[in-house]
Amino acid sequence: MTDRRARTRRNLLEREAELAGVDEALARLTGAAPHEADTGGGLLALSGPAGLGKTSLLAEVRRRAHAAGCTVLAARGGEQEQSQPFHVARQLVQPHLAANGSQDELRAVLGSWYAIVGPALGLCAPVAGAPPDPQGLRDGLDWVLTHLVAQRAPLVLLLDDAHWADAESLGWLAAYAPRTEHLPLLLVVAYRPDELPAHAEAFRTLPGRAGRRPLALAPLSPAAVGALVRESVGGHADDAFCQEAWAVTAGNPFEAVELTAKVHARGLDPVATSAPLLHDLAAAQRGGALAARIERLGPSTVRFAWACAVLGTAVPQDLAARVAAVGPEEAEAATERLREARVLSPAAGPGAAAPTGPAASAAAAEPEAPLEFVHPLIATALYRAVPDALRVALHGRAAVAVVDAGLGAGAAARHLLETHPEGDPWVVRTLREAAAENLRAGAPEAARRQLARALREPPAFDERAAVLYELGCASLLTEPANTVNHLRDALAEPFDDPGLRQGIVIRLAQVLAHTDRLAEASATLGGEIPRTRDPRARLRLQAEQFMWDAFRADEPDSPARSRRLARLADRLTGRDLTERYVIGLRAWDATLRGEPAEVALGHAARALGEHGLSWAHEDRGFEVPVLVALTYLYADRPDRAEELFEAGTAEFERQGWRGAHLSFAYSLRAYIRYRSGRLPAAEELALAGLRLAERVGRRTPVHWYAVTILIEILLARGRVDQAWQLAREHDYGEPFPAAVVFPDSQTVHAALLLARGERKAAAAELEAVGRRLTPRGIQNPSWCPWQLHLAQALAPDEPERARSLAEDAVRRARAFGAPSAIGQALRLAAEVATGPRRTALLGEAVATLSASPAAYELARA
Repeated sequence: MTDRRARTRRNLLEREAELAGVDEALARLTGAAPHEADTGGGLLALSGPAGLGKTSLLAEVRRRAHAAGCTVLAARGGEQEQSQPFHVARQLVQPHLAANGSQDELRAVLGSWYAIVGPALGLCAPVAGAPPDPQGLRDGLDWVLTHLVAQRAPLVLLLDDAHWADAESLGWLAAYAPRTEHLPLLLVVAYRPDELPAHAEAFRTLPGRAGRRPLALAPLSPAAVGALVRESVGGHADDAFCQEAWAVTAGNPFEAVELTAKVHARGLDPVATSAPLLHDLAAAQRGGALAARIERLGPSTVRFAWACAVLGTAVPQDLAARVAAVGPEEAEAATERLREARVLSPAAGPGAAAPTGPAASAAAAEPEAPLEFVHPLIATALYRAVPDALRVALHGRAAVAVVDAGLGAGAAARHLLETHPEGDPWVVRTLREAAAENLRAGAPEAARRQLARALREPPAFDERAAVLYELGCASLLTEPANTVNHLRDALAEPFDDPGLRQGIVIRLAQVLAHTDRLAEASATLGGEIPRTRDPRARLRLQAEQFMWDAFRADEPDSPARSRRLARLADRLTGRDLTERYVIGLRAWDATLRGEPAEVALGHAARALGEHGLSWAHEDRGFEVPVLVALTYLYADRPDRAEELFEAGTAEFERQGWRGAHLSFAYSLRAYIRYRSGRLPAAEELALAGLRLAERVGRRTPVHWYAVTILIEILLARGRVDQAWQLAREHDYGEPFPAAVVFPDSQTVHAALLLARGERKAAAAELEAVGRRLTPRGIQNPSWCPWQLHLAQALAPDEPERARSLAEDAVRRARAFGAPSAIGQALRLAAEVATGPRRTALLGEAVATLSASPAAYELARA
């Protein structure tokens, strides 16, 4: 038996219960469980402080999984690699996907996910365009892993040192873990409980057959440590010596194995008189004593060991040599000395697993496998033993070395994060490049850290505004409040780039609008328009202001804005995207104000032009394309509206935008189907939109849309109690959003109250809607039938006013001219009318709706 195999077996002493759990989980996974109902995957979590044998236990899990015919994916977190996004995900998935061969073959395997997950997994460079949102990327990683499970089941995924995994990978796996119960996948994670981040709590608490609770590893008993000692130094070791070995190691398997190795190497007689020497031997493998022991190996070996500790895991020998400033022969000699001293692991034998991750490409060209420490405890102790100033310098050298080795700015950035600011332009440039890569790959938090560090370098005087702008863009999804501060700071900087200034202002307005601060967004744009000299740039800013004003529920002078918009849009030809956006806003404004539907449709067609409007443009929002599509809906062209929404949804999915954007698309497509009378299909899409909105967050704009539309559909299906329960569950009610929602949230809430028989409460809310919309000139009952609902609420007590409100709504609907709007107004007017007038209105409603696509309204009439 080799020394390594012997140590592995010894480390597994007193792990029978854990191994029984492993065997049980593997039996379920492979279908060897006694009952078919017990088959399937799950989570197996191994928990314990450093040195208790988690890595050895995972090695045994790997061996048993291979013996059971399972495919094994393995990765390991690294203390030095935590800031590298997707470091663990790459270790797990990259080797298996890269084995597909060429990029064309890989593209065929990944399909539409190629451009979304490829950059994160290091399989391809990020493509131009807006990056995927983090949720979209996580969905893509879910698909990749599920695809691998389907192709190579049963599959065992091993993650060692999960507490050191990068945040992006760890968050993904923790969210994926519940799905393992329903797949032929066993997820086995090992971690130190006191160091596990909060976003990985699923590994502690996930319910399920294989993951009811973590398997907490306990220290070895005195008897087990005695067995280790006797196996290493001979059966003649006496009880007092073995008891002292247990006492000085506290039963820690790693320390016990290392202690017995030192006893054997020194030829120490394992008797009671030698027992006092064990304390010093055990202390020599910890902290400062370990560093002192390594220093005796010589200066070049010390520098080489420090370089390895700075570089982390899977270290190419030539890279460590460059950082340590030693030659190839010195590096080879230092490696051998460190292996003999049990600092670095022995050389990998035949059949050893190939390295993965950032070091893989460099190692592939080397005959030697990457260097690994015997245990993370040694790597940590050695790293902390490096003098502070020298450690910073070594990180700086490592950053240059990895760039020179072709490993890219991303690999260098983690080292630059550990250096001190010195005003170095190369550092700023490299960090900005790494941040741009991470942002396009779907890791905005990593980009934020890198840009924040670049800002401290600091950048050159004329570069600071650009770095602040990039920092604001990186923080947009995770820290919108900080984004506002960064962008305002950028505007305060003295710089001469008009394009950069416009980009900053537009992005600032965007984040203000998306955080329900529409008035501030409009004011920001309004303040910039007069100072912008270029006419095309000024038009772009005007278009942005018109757009956010259109969504403001508190706009002070909406009619004046409407007149300005009409004068501007009616003279534009649509020669570029900005002009077509302005024309699209004009189409929507005409819809809200109830201008003839033909006018609104004419502007919508001009806005679309020959090639349509992109919903996922890198430099534009999706709001205007949505408004143009809704113009077709309210003007009785639901077929065209759904066609545009289907194209937009597909564009979101291709781009990896699976958060708020996709929720909006699903919810509004549900609304189109609702207005066309396809209620079951509408409900299905609305539920999908709500599920996505829940991931974004409650009481956000997307959440308002999802809940509002689903309630409208449930009311149409006669499920009033379910609609009320949904409203209560989602805290749907006052205060209503500051942004305009389609359909209007307060009106739908009043309709819900009306359906429950709460007429007075409904009337009060509808009166408030009228006070809000009438001064703005929003009078199209096709978009917001508040007058018709108010007429219903008032009819028993104020019949004359109810009939007057209904007749006015009919007049407005006729002015707009869409048969569905006219028919709905006639039907509701008939409800509050009496005698022959009621019969006449109802007959006209049926005739009018028969010529419209509003099948649901026709059925009610």
